[in-house]
Amino acid sequence: MKKFIIAAALASMVATPVLAAAPQQYHGRPPVQKVVVKKKVVVAKPTYRSWHKGDRFDSRYARNYRQVDYRHYRGLKAPPRGYRYVQSGNDAVLVGITSGIIAAVFANAIR
Repeated sequence: MKKFIIAAALASMVATPVLAAAPQQYHGRPPVQKVVVKKKVVVAKPTYRSWHKGDRFDSRYARNYRQVDYRHYRGLKAPPRGYRYVQSGNDAVLVGITSGIIAAVFANAIR
């Protein structure tokens, strides 16, 4: 048993300097770690609609949306009570104020 303990102590004394030695340095250029970051940008394009009589009008899908005064455009008559003209692209759309239902579409009425 005495020989075993002496051998273990001797082995630990010999192994200690080897384990405590500093790691070897890389003498060339250090390896470059490239980090590639890919960023995907998604731009939501507005989807414009073509309007039809009886559809519900939503101004988010209208191109060049604005309320139109009928007196400034040829071919537009005074809207009935409860309706108004709005512009969607080059079209004049007659829309119910409270319901948002399309009563008529006048194509290329606005230029």
